[in-house]
Amino acid sequence: MKNNSKFKPLKLLYAFVVVTAMVSCTDLEENPDFTTQENFFQTADQLELGVNAVYDGIGTGRDWENHYYNRFVFECLVGYQVGYEKGPLAYQTGNVDPADFYIGRYWRISYENINRANTLIEKADELKEAGVADVAKIDRVKAEALFLRAFYYYNLVRYFDDIPVKTSRSIDDKDLPSNENGKRLALDLIQSDLMMAAEILPESYTGEDSGRATKWAAMALLVKAYLQDEKWGPAYTTAQTIIDESGISLFTDFADNFAVATENSGERIFEAQVSASANPNEYQNYHAHFVPRDLPNDLGGVGWHWLNSTRAFRERYDVNDKRIAGTFISEYPSTRPALNAAGERPVVRWSKDAPYNLGVTGGLVPVDADPNNPDELIFSSGFSAKYTELGLTNPYANEKNIVYLRYADVLLGHSEAANESGTGDPYYGINLVRERAGLPFLSGLGQAALRDAIVNERVLEFAMENETYPELKRKSTFGGAQDYLGDYIQSFIDQYNVDRTLKAKDYVLPLPLNEVLGNPNVTQNPLYQ
Repeated sequence: MKNNSKFKPLKLLYAFVVVTAMVSCTDLEENPDFTTQENFFQTADQLELGVNAVYDGIGTGRDWENHYYNRFVFECLVGYQVGYEKGPLAYQTGNVDPADFYIGRYWRISYENINRANTLIEKADELKEAGVADVAKIDRVKAEALFLRAFYYYNLVRYFDDIPVKTSRSIDDKDLPSNENGKRLALDLIQSDLMMAAEILPESYTGEDSGRATKWAAMALLVKAYLQDEKWGPAYTTAQTIIDESGISLFTDFADNFAVATENSGERIFEAQVSASANPNEYQNYHAHFVPRDLPNDLGGVGWHWLNSTRAFRERYDVNDKRIAGTFISEYPSTRPALNAAGERPVVRWSKDAPYNLGVTGGLVPVDADPNNPDELIFSSGFSAKYTELGLTNPYANEKNIVYLRYADVLLGHSEAANESGTGDPYYGINLVRERAGLPFLSGLGQAALRDAIVNERVLEFAMENETYPELKRKSTFGGAQDYLGDYIQSFIDQYNVDRTLKAKDYVLPLPLNEVLGNPNVTQNPLYQ
């Protein structure tokens, strides 16, 4: 059952980031009686309210184009996930511009919350120095802020490379960071923050605190940060510690990674808390963007769909792969054919033999299909099942949390680190993931072949979870020794029949135009200059 607790993301008063509230305070003889970031954080409980707002940024936040939806748009650069709206379409065709709306929004959300985390870290230290009670909670909240700062920086550096890095609260536009050597600085900070957070954060929470970052969340993200930095030994050791000590194991059913009933449990190590029932202003818009456009409105349809995988990608899965049911919608009632003989909406089913084209139909069942002939009631697009909920009466009242870190990520990271470092058993993690999928174990592969197998397993395991593009980007040096993965991305593009040849700039996003124009200390990524 959904936990309608106070920790569900809060639309908190953003007093602690509002600079204008402090203007001219020095001209007043009396003490101000309004809330500012200087006078609000006086207790451990107030500090906790502040960190709740930083969590909110990874969920629905206050933007329709929120932190996770913008990343869904970026994912269209790969070619396996495609879109019919102009934003996703620009990425799908490789036409990304520094003035892009999604990049600008993602950047603002990330740095707003980094600044909030910086504020909380500073305030936590001030409260401890002042002798404020409940030191344990202050330490925990500070560790959560360290984790969240690392989380936002990590999900910036993997897209933009050299990013501005700042560890103190920004007060005005005279205090703007540089992005010189930003990737190195970010990776160092991320690793330092996560190591400190892992030392303090509890292994688990109960009740209303369920969903907060744990020790295992910090360590799982640290594994990913080490892989990003090609620190194979530390990545392997950290992943092995999680395997040996966390008690976490894979769900038997892959689909439980996305089910409401299993939120904040099992292999779901860290996720954004979203619930329209807990707060009418909370919703997640994944369902509305990924649901088939011909799903009836009274079952959660909205009359459009902006994102789905291609038929060719859907066919990459082995027919016996148990992840298919949790990854793709296999059947649904459609509004496109007429009502059937029983006066009901006919149920259409996925088939590799169904028509598929790039245009408006997008692999839907044909309008003129016979509503009483099952052989004609077929579609071919790879509609996502991970965050859609067929049967909703309101397409924006989805209850599914957004999962950012899963145990499968740790296991595949363990295999990658073992394979690259020559340490331990490189088959351990990947074979557990494959076993859950109902696939045979791997063995006897050379290092390069196993490397490719791990990449392929990541793609199939995390499809339409915003992980494929940044992971392939991480493993690729365009035109260099590892450009075999560039060919892998190109294969997705070719399968969709897009007239596009992969370019070097496809491996990095441009810094947003507003940042370049407004911050004299940053330099645009060279490929976009």
